[in-house]
Amino acid sequence: MSADTPPVRDVDAAIREALSPRPQPKPAGVVTAVLTFAWRALLKIKHMPEQLFDVVVTPIMFTVLFTYLFGGALAGSTDAYLQFLLPGILVQSVVFTSVYSGLTLNTDISKGIYDRFRSLPVWSLSPVLGTMAGDVIRYTVSSVIVFLIGFAMGYRAEAGIVGIVAVILLLDLFAAGLSWVFTTLALLVRTPSTVMTLGWMVLMPLTFASNVFVDPATMPPWLQTIVAYNPVALLVTAARAILDGAPAAGPVMAALIAPVVVTAVFGPVTMMLYRRER
Repeated sequence: MSADTPPVRDVDAAIREALSPRPQPKPAGVVTAVLTFAWRALLKIKHMPEQLFDVVVTPIMFTVLFTYLFGGALAGSTDAYLQFLLPGILVQSVVFTSVYSGLTLNTDISKGIYDRFRSLPVWSLSPVLGTMAGDVIRYTVSSVIVFLIGFAMGYRAEAGIVGIVAVILLLDLFAAGLSWVFTTLALLVRTPSTVMTLGWMVLMPLTFASNVFVDPATMPPWLQTIVAYNPVALLVTAARAILDGAPAAGPVMAALIAPVVVTAVFGPVTMMLYRRER
């Protein structure tokens, strides 16, 4: 036996050690798993920046176009109309962005990625909740962009930074609740384009049949009744009150009724559909 050859007993010991059972690593906790999938959602935006196109371009387009095209006719001046319009554009932008939760979920399912996630030793719903948590960043970015373009155009929030932060939090809560509708839709249809089309069919009437662009007092009585119960209109009213420095518990609570109800109804439905065999 060569001097460089290890003794047989050492080789046998090494083999026994390699084949001996070892303790399995602990599965990731629920919070850790959700945050990991949220980070994954943000990394997808980093590698596919075109996903931010609607988040960035749409708010700027609506704010600039509506202010300068219709401001003089609707409010007498662009400055006065901007003070009225900007809270509505905030709501519209965040509500439009909520559809991406369903779009992203359906895209990953159609590619088979979520089948791989089911094989991981993590809580089964953490990929869905992680994606939705990552989308909260989209909502916040959309709100910040609207505020920045509004400030550049002359908008002033009477409530200051505290009111701005409060409105952003309110918008994030509303959009997070509303997104359950689109995650349920994503689990029922086959293609991402269908999710987007059906999502717009829901969101367009909600946003335009509201007080986002005009005072409901100028509308026909039957439409005023619809606007009075429109969740988007209730959210706009709450946002305007907060930014004007006159927040009230009533409008804020009314604005949160819809996302709470939607979460209570569509949250369990999403979980049931996600856990079933596809």
